[in-house]
Amino acid sequence: MSAETETASVTEENPVDAPEAGTDAPAGGTDKIARLEQEGDIAADYLEELLDIADLDGDLDIDVEADRAAVSIVGAELTQLVGRDGKVLEALQELTRLAVYRETGERSRLMLDISGFRADKRSRLTQLGAETAAQVAESGEPVSLEPMSPFERKIVHDAVAAAGLRSESAGVEPRRYVVVLPADA
Repeated sequence: MSAETETASVTEENPVDAPEAGTDAPAGGTDKIARLEQEGDIAADYLEELLDIADLDGDLDIDVEADRAAVSIVGAELTQLVGRDGKVLEALQELTRLAVYRETGERSRLMLDISGFRADKRSRLTQLGAETAAQVAESGEPVSLEPMSPFERKIVHDAVAAAGLRSESAGVEPRRYVVVLPADA
């Protein structure tokens, strides 16, 4: 299976390929992890250069999470790199993905976080999804949430599913929103 066509999740429960004789890791999984680590390294180099140009201090953490490279910039006050409602962060993430594409020739799903902005937002949205699911389960009535980005909607959908309910997106970008539905809908 080539890296370009690989779409399966690489976990112990869902290996991509059977292990080769004498190895414990899935053959395709090792290649995928190495590719994601390479994406993280390219992104970190790009972001380090950007920080140097802007004369900003920050440490870079590189990881592989949920089948994608993840880079976090932590440290000094970097709110100017997050921007209002994370708009600058979104733009930097897209520029970083383009830098990875330029080097690898492959689209990247890399996630960028700065000063824990995305981690905090993920926590708040997970809580919102769980609380909304509880409200819908109790009332039996669907609830529509405020418009959100695709990243935000995904987090809410996951939280609602974890609570055992169903949700769907409605509306048109940039005003798409999540509707949480009762179990019997």
